[in-house]
Amino acid sequence: MNEHLLFNFTVDKSIQTVFIDKEFEAELPLVWDAFTKKEILDQWWAPLPWKSVTKHMEFKVGGRRFYAMVSPEGQEHWSLQKYTSISPKTNFKMFNAFADADENPQLPGSNWDLSFSEENGVTTVSISIHNESLTRMEQMIEMGFKEGFTSTLTYLANMLKSHS
Repeated sequence: MNEHLLFNFTVDKSIQTVFIDKEFEAELPLVWDAFTKKEILDQWWAPLPWKSVTKHMEFKVGGRRFYAMVSPEGQEHWSLQKYTSISPKTNFKMFNAFADADENPQLPGSNWDLSFSEENGVTTVSISIHNESLTRMEQMIEMGFKEGFTSTLTYLANMLKSHS
């Protein structure tokens, strides 16, 4: 694994935002697809041993992804993502909220802004996650969001390496 690849995870409670920057040893189209196609998302969008299971996904402005993180014992944690803006291969924004199994969002949620760029075969993904409430952000951090998302990004990096 390439040790010089950038990875930053910063929490700024004053503006209720988490900033993540991650470099991948893969070309941009592959990384973009990993974040925007359900069959690839479901391979990495949950910290092991959990699995991501997408019930449905429409990657378009106004579209949504409804998915669960499923534990080895079958416990389900549902989330709803609504796509609010898409600039192909460079940026997309979505509103993310936990939900029940009937797609009812549990507010407050968070606004995700994901930007993609490539230089010399290394793709950088910059993510900002603005939480609608500080309490929600603190709950996510306490639930292990940093450790969980870090492990999923590492898993994605290894998966991309095997595909490139």
